[in-house]
Formats: sequence, C-alpha cells, structure tokens
Amino acid sequence: MRRHLVTVALALAVILLVALPLALNAAGEFGGTDGAATAAIESSHPHYRPWFAPFFAPESTEVESGLFALQAAIGAGVLGYALGVLRERRRHRPVSPATTATAATPDGDAATSAGPTP
Repeated sequence: MRRHLVTVALALAVILLVALPLALNAAGEFGGTDGAATAAIESSHPHYRPWFAPFFAPESTEVESGLFALQAAIGAGVLGYALGVLRERRRHRPVSPATTATAATPDGDAATSAGPTP
C-alpha cells in the first residue's frame, strides 16, 4: 500500500511541475535560453559581433527540433548502453576470496559459502 501511495504522489508531483508553469504564465511565450541570452547580449552590447557562425542552419524549426530529438535519443542510447555494460560487469565480477569463507565438508573437501553447488 505504501509503495502505491508513493507512486501516486510522485505522479501528481510531475503533473504539477508541468501544469503549474503553464497555468501561471498562460498568455506568455516560452522561449529557450539561447534566445534570452541573445536578447540580453544585444541589449547590453548593441555592436557585439559573434565570433563564430553556425556551419549548418536547418531550414525550419521542425527540422531543428527533430535533429535535437535525434541527438537526445542517441545520447540516451549511449548512456543506457554504458550503464547496462557497467551493471553487467558488476554482476558477473568474480567474488573475491576475502568475501567467501571456506569450510570443510563432511568428506574433507573445502567448500565455499558463496552458494550451493549444482
């Protein structure tokens, strides 16, 4: 029951985090930080010239957001793969001798307490 309550509370928190900014700024425009930074620089230094120009400019905002989504998906895939590899490495790591205690079996052979033998 407690696990279900925590899940519901977290789901409500996520919904509030999304809905609250939309409700508080219903008529406002949601711009990115790039646009805000450009506007701040242009207002404080009107004769500023950028050092570099982009080597590729997409024709539309749809292409730009699609490329951004592709970049995010590739990054998530690489991160997921790396975390999976690290998890499997840890799971299949050999047990160090310091963590296994040896005990003599009734027939005199040494057995480890790492688990039952097949």
